[in-house]
Amino acid sequence: MAREDNRRDRREREEAPEFADRLVAINRVSKTVKGGKRFGFAALVVVGDQKGRVGFGKGKAKEVPEAIRKATEAAKRAMIRVPLREGRTLHHDMEGRHGAGKVVMRTAPHGTGIIAGGPMRAVFEMLGIQDVVAKSTGSQNPYNMIRATLDGLKKETSPRMVAQRRGKKVADILKKGDEAPVAEAAEA
Repeated sequence: MAREDNRRDRREREEAPEFADRLVAINRVSKTVKGGKRFGFAALVVVGDQKGRVGFGKGKAKEVPEAIRKATEAAKRAMIRVPLREGRTLHHDMEGRHGAGKVVMRTAPHGTGIIAGGPMRAVFEMLGIQDVVAKSTGSQNPYNMIRATLDGLKKETSPRMVAQRRGKKVADILKKGDEAPVAEAAEA
């Protein structure tokens, strides 16, 4: 009986991937009522498995820990998968927009690190990206910055996805037009 319980526990641990979370912002709001002020808290959390999945969520409650818990649950429900090159950077440069928030993300060579500010850095760390250069222009609101970052990351395509969409092989997609110069040299 105990052996079956251990197997079940191990299976559940293997099935449920471990997520890391990062608290990006906490906002305190107040409501004036007859007896004084009532305070509430809004939390913004980014959650990821650091292997290509990331999501964000916001939660509101009367207490900070409850707001963070709600935000974390919302983030786990709204996760997206992003293909990574060599598990460390993006496949190509891209832009993302949400409202007045605009972000530019560029691939980077090995050893560059994460060059990004505030909320964008949290998204990249939870995603598992190690080398990226990013710039946020426009809105500095953390909600809009994270939404713009995720908008850009949703546009990320890997060579495998492009090859599948075109009905070709990955090797055909990755060729860089090497045949033309070779053919000209053979004719000369």
